[in-house]
Amino acid sequence: MPKPRNYQTEAVIIKRLLIRGSLKGERFNINKRGKMAVIIEHKEDIISNFKGTIIDIETVGEFLNQYPDSRRYKDIQLVIFGFINKYALHILCAKGMGAINELRERTEKIIDSLERPFYAFNTDFERGVLFYELGKEIDFDGELQEGRESKANARSYLGIPNYDDPFYDSGFLCMQTWKDGEFDRAIAHNRACLLKERDILMKREFRKPDELRFVR
Repeated sequence: MPKPRNYQTEAVIIKRLLIRGSLKGERFNINKRGKMAVIIEHKEDIISNFKGTIIDIETVGEFLNQYPDSRRYKDIQLVIFGFINKYALHILCAKGMGAINELRERTEKIIDSLERPFYAFNTDFERGVLFYELGKEIDFDGELQEGRESKANARSYLGIPNYDDPFYDSGFLCMQTWKDGEFDRAIAHNRACLLKERDILMKREFRKPDELRFVR
């Protein structure tokens, strides 16, 4: 008689492919309800001359623009978590809405182990989204955005390449593409964002983030 399957124990299968010098694969987690949650991983060994970690996320959901504080990001969900440091670039992508909880759990495990200082292009966005997704405040040490400039404008001014970004700095197009199931293109956008933000940091450094009031 076959042994009953125990969904209380997480089952994990990993497929990995070496593509263009990067490690890319999918992690399949079977949760307690027997549902398959797939996280796509993209890793590259990249040598960069800066200390700390740049974090860039992709999301779905609507801004609540009536709020001047963290509540502006309360209805936004994390679908891609990417980071780059002086050694490597690493991206985790939820493969559909059913994998968002798994991505949230993995992000929570990873983020405290990352080297500080933390940087982001728009720290309000990363801090606000992660506050609700992880249930805690994540301090960022440096903001790469000057004023309310777009990343496209910063890239143009500093002479930074597009890095094969299929959406040319448009996070909205990335969100729509992720919803359509084109995960490789969404990952390509996040990869490009991380490389552009690294170049911004190295070309003009950073500024102190603005104050953000956190409200449950």
